[in-house]
Amino acid sequence: MTPPEPAVIARGVCFAYSGDDVLHDVSLELRPGEVTAIVGPNGSGKSTLIELLAGVIRPRAGAVDRRGDVALVVQRPAAPEALPVSAADVVAMGTWKRGRRMRRRDARSAVFDALDRVGMADLADRPLAALSGGQRQRVFIAQGLVRRPDVLLLDEPAAGLDRRSVERARLILSAEAGRGAAVACITHDEAEAAAADRMIRLDRGVRVA
Repeated sequence: MTPPEPAVIARGVCFAYSGDDVLHDVSLELRPGEVTAIVGPNGSGKSTLIELLAGVIRPRAGAVDRRGDVALVVQRPAAPEALPVSAADVVAMGTWKRGRRMRRRDARSAVFDALDRVGMADLADRPLAALSGGQRQRVFIAQGLVRRPDVLLLDEPAAGLDRRSVERARLILSAEAGRGAAVACITHDEAEAAAADRMIRLDRGVRVA
């Protein structure tokens, strides 16, 4: 059986915020149906790499090719305390995509399903500012899931979650790969990394064996 074409290919990417590169000649592939764990010490370039893969920033050198719809879940996104949005509103933002719009009824159903998957359906109408850090993290995971993207990229999705929610998140990522998505997540959790199909290790901006 011929393996599926990679959903994301990075070729020799380098990136610098100012001065010296924080990523040096990194190449990788993300394939549909697989969960890839991105690991390494703090400051090794993991968050920079996942933003490059998502297209949030552009490499100084090298290239990133993507196939299909990409969703990015960032780590503990900041939210103004007075921001007048509910958990459901935040997840609904994940249905927005240029050139691709869900029908209102479909979007409403997708939002409820995504919140239910992360265990937040009962708090759908709760203001974002009234949620705990872990609850907010689950809401933003739901935002990444709601559009059923072809590529799901997550920057430490387990940050701030209790052990039960960490296990739920791990099962969700496995299920997303099972439906054919290419999934990559930054993690410091050894069990989460061990459960992944593949591992990419960074050290001081370089991919190491």
